[in-house]
Amino acid sequence: MSEAQKNKGTAFRDLHAADGTFVMPNAWNAGSARMLEAAGFPAVGTTSAGIAFCLGLPDYEGALSREAALDETCRIAGAVQIPVSVDAENGYGHAPEEVAETILKVADAGAIGASIEDYSAGFGAGGLYDRHLSVERIEAAVAAAASLSFPFTVTARAECYLAGHPNPFEESMARVVSYRNAGADCLYVPGITDAETIGKLVKEVEAPVNVVMGLAGSPLSVAQLADLGVKRVSIGGSLARATFGVIQRAAEEIRDHGTFSYSDGQVPDAELCRFFADRQESCAP
Repeated sequence: MSEAQKNKGTAFRDLHAADGTFVMPNAWNAGSARMLEAAGFPAVGTTSAGIAFCLGLPDYEGALSREAALDETCRIAGAVQIPVSVDAENGYGHAPEEVAETILKVADAGAIGASIEDYSAGFGAGGLYDRHLSVERIEAAVAAAASLSFPFTVTARAECYLAGHPNPFEESMARVVSYRNAGADCLYVPGITDAETIGKLVKEVEAPVNVVMGLAGSPLSVAQLADLGVKRVSIGGSLARATFGVIQRAAEEIRDHGTFSYSDGQVPDAELCRFFADRQESCAP
């Protein structure tokens, strides 16, 4: 652990304790992380979907290995001076011990936080871990984080909406309250997009809540989310997918029309070179 990582861990923990709302966009490589840092965001998350796509893999459980995800995390964390929190999926294992091991490996990669899901496509009939096991997994993550010599922020995710639970709000509330009581620092219920439900969640859970934006049917602004009491806003893999959308449309234009108008929106080579040269110097030890 370096002094820099300790400072990042403290800064990230403080963001969750301070008044107001902050945005933590999600990066998938060192270049995207540096551009987001330069835009002034106080922290970045990783996106397992974005990392998988950039490796030519689908966003399926098991397609992106823990080792590959952490290799990219190491590059991202080493490229920026702001805190990096990791999308650690289900902790890359069912057992609490496996989740704890992942937390320690995430810390070794230079990150200062991680989110843990309570869903695995290959687990049981519905994929959701039962509530008792889910709490044990978060307890293991929290204990591993507490063993570190710097603040490490654990985000606990309730995947009920994405898993198709018949009573997603009620079950999500029961789960995130249990995760809060188990020591999770931030709570996250992906799949909620309307203001009324988000506001109800924030009010009832009485803990920092992360909401993901950038998805279809998610028109709420940061100002609106702040009014609802949301502490942290992430964007998941949406920016990575938007980037691949540019590639797809450009390829279709070249193939179908033989034209290159896509290049009108590019950043000039010299500008990018200056940008990354400056960022490289600012991050030098």
